[in-house]
Amino acid sequence: MKERMDELVEILNDANYKYHVLDNPEMTDQEYDSLIRELFVLEEKYPEYVREDSPTHRVGSVVLEEFAKVTHEIPMMSLGNVFNEEEIRSFDSRIRKEGIHPQYVCELKIDGLSVSLRYKDGKLLTAATRGDGTTGEDITANAKTIKTIPLTLKEKIDIEVRGEIYMSKKTLEKLNEERAKNHQPLLQNCRNAAAGSIRQLDSKVAASRQLDCWIYHLPNPEDYGIQTHWEALEFMKKLGFKTNPNNLLVNNVDGIWTYITKKGEERPSLPYDIDGVVVKVNNIEEQKQLGFTAHHPKWATAYKFPAEEVLTKLEDIIFTVGRTGQITPNAVLDPVIVAGSTISRATLHNEDYVLAKDLKIGDIVSIHKAGDVIPEVGEVKKERRTGKERDFEMIHTCPMCGEFIYKKEGQVDYFCINPHCPARKMEGLCHFVSRKAMNIDGLGDRIIEDFYNMKYISEIPDIYHLSNYRDELTELEGYGNKSVDHLLESIENSKKNSLERLLFGLGIPNVGEKTSKVLAMHFGTMDAFMNASFDDLNCIPDIGEIIAQSIVDFFAKEKNQKMIQELKDLGLNMEYTGPKVEINENFYNKTFVVTGTLTKYSRDEIENQIQLLGGKASSSVSKKTSAVIVGENPGSKLEKARTLGIPIWSEEDFEERLHV
Repeated sequence: MKERMDELVEILNDANYKYHVLDNPEMTDQEYDSLIRELFVLEEKYPEYVREDSPTHRVGSVVLEEFAKVTHEIPMMSLGNVFNEEEIRSFDSRIRKEGIHPQYVCELKIDGLSVSLRYKDGKLLTAATRGDGTTGEDITANAKTIKTIPLTLKEKIDIEVRGEIYMSKKTLEKLNEERAKNHQPLLQNCRNAAAGSIRQLDSKVAASRQLDCWIYHLPNPEDYGIQTHWEALEFMKKLGFKTNPNNLLVNNVDGIWTYITKKGEERPSLPYDIDGVVVKVNNIEEQKQLGFTAHHPKWATAYKFPAEEVLTKLEDIIFTVGRTGQITPNAVLDPVIVAGSTISRATLHNEDYVLAKDLKIGDIVSIHKAGDVIPEVGEVKKERRTGKERDFEMIHTCPMCGEFIYKKEGQVDYFCINPHCPARKMEGLCHFVSRKAMNIDGLGDRIIEDFYNMKYISEIPDIYHLSNYRDELTELEGYGNKSVDHLLESIENSKKNSLERLLFGLGIPNVGEKTSKVLAMHFGTMDAFMNASFDDLNCIPDIGEIIAQSIVDFFAKEKNQKMIQELKDLGLNMEYTGPKVEINENFYNKTFVVTGTLTKYSRDEIENQIQLLGGKASSSVSKKTSAVIVGENPGSKLEKARTLGIPIWSEEDFEERLHV
């Protein structure tokens, strides 16, 4: 029986390869079904002969409690992004400045989930997600259900390859038809559907989602004597992997732009979603010469297609209250899918914004995603007006507490100044736990709202008393022991945060993230900060009178003093524990503007370094600017610096001045 089982595995795996990878089936569905049924029967009868690469694994059978972590021996780095032809040409120009005359490989940027596949002696060993680039999740059981991922390669070889797991448009359509019949929520888009499917703990569910996989990268080509990326693609294809037929080798930047233009036109007709084009230097030795930044390779980039824009109806304009009391008008839209997400709301910022766009309730408006992320109202289609539209009217009282709202002279925003307004309290709590403040994982906006309404949390210190409600929390819908334990652990860990996170989280008016860091570094402790006078604060470079007065006013209130004492008693760290300022004469007490597309550093990295050396990073060029640090395509800030006679530094100039 072992011989017959081995024979069936070989026949069926070959049939899978020809059908799913080569798109050239040589066996009818009836024949395939008959053989796989035979194999199922034999494996049930003789489990000791079941092979790891048996196609029966494709149907899924493993149920996990959680996904194990996998460390990537070679990090899975992300790519830098470009958004127009000028930036593509700048990418090419930077490479040619290194004395390289490259060929490029152009590939479709599939909108799915990155995966790393490792094989031992030609057999699939592990499949892992990208995760944070260093550590991912083990999704081997689910990856085995994807018929285009080989369980056994054409050669007995040790290898790691990388690719993209995705769901086709047709598969999503069929799944949603079934889900609609069963009154289940529809899957929003192919990417989210693929990511959700591959992270199912029950591999039978993953198998039922009919996922697919393109392979596009060999992390260590030189180990196999491969000299170009194109050769690597051909090598992986011969081993049995599915590579994309739209890949193209071009000789120059004009070839890149022609490919991008053509694929942009073909995008709607492709059987799967793409959100751009990936461009890679073909020669491996040239890739090594170009190297990497801390985040991405310098020899590759991703061109992102322009944001999709659609039309919908502006059904209403409603108002929300922020943590500072700021009143914001928001568009209520007839739900519409934009770039793969259902959009029903979009911010309208303030009264002046609405009036400038001449928005009326009932208008047909264009909607797009700014940066492919944030929904934004574009323009009014005035030619579509029927006369039934209603004029926008600004409210005069807070929509939550009913108190009058006010707008200071010279400002565009209205504010509710009632300190007891519940909306302000909830927004303040959301801000306190946010990623850039105390970074408490598991306390999202909706959960904060639920806990506020359940009276578990009404003030900031209440967050650190949630452990008293552990039993009640585990009984809430969507919660369990593990999720509650994770939340409580995250709350406990936040007590160790450096002082600047706490200062930012307190929501002191006019004190943002960068200002919080400046203040924490300057004063060192909460006590020193709280006891600082107006003059003490005002003399700190770039703090100024408005911020100084905001801080003094905040700590003059007894309730805020009491809150800080409560947080101290709860064990929160009250000291700055981050990197210390190192005085560098090239940066100390000087102001810098960073602009353009950088290659060696991110903008945040440069600005943080400037701050640690006693300088200030600004967003605008003025006579007070000490130098402008420029990358590619710096734009108007460079021209203004030249007009004002301000020194201009390259990234190399910045590096040289770091060392005095």
